[in-house]
Amino acid sequence: MFREMRRIRQQISTEECAEILRRASSGVLGLYGDDGYPYTVPISFVYQEGGSGLGTIGFHCAKTGHKIDAIRRNEKVSFTVIDRDEVMPRERTTKFCSVIAFGRARILEDEEELRMAANAVGAKYSAGFEELYMKETEDTIREGRLCCVEITIDHMTGKIGRQVLLERQREGNEK
Repeated sequence: MFREMRRIRQQISTEECAEILRRASSGVLGLYGDDGYPYTVPISFVYQEGGSGLGTIGFHCAKTGHKIDAIRRNEKVSFTVIDRDEVMPRERTTKFCSVIAFGRARILEDEEELRMAANAVGAKYSAGFEELYMKETEDTIREGRLCCVEITIDHMTGKIGRQVLLERQREGNEK
């Protein structure tokens, strides 16, 4: 169902993909947008391992708008994180590392699922301010304003640029 990476030597492990998703602060969500046009939008997110294999990506957003409409129309999404992007002008290339995840998005409805998702995002982005984000979670649930989405990852690949691959090979030879 999913294509294999063409430049297989540059593929990184699933474990490294997960590590990148854990530490990244933002990514780009790709959706089936209006009139069949792709719709991509940057989001803040939290990655959690477990579930049905490759883990989940969670985020909160407005209850209405292009993103939610697109998810309701088609649950299949992609999500991209660029972990490293260092331009090397003389070599006419970049040192890069990226991850692409493919999955199915689900708008959470259950109050406990909403609470867990919102608090996971809060823990990642507002560490040290637990009282504030937990109160906001409870307030938005009570007011019916909280919308959270969970993406179950079906497939993910990561890729490093040739320059990063060469760097890693040199480091390995030096050890």
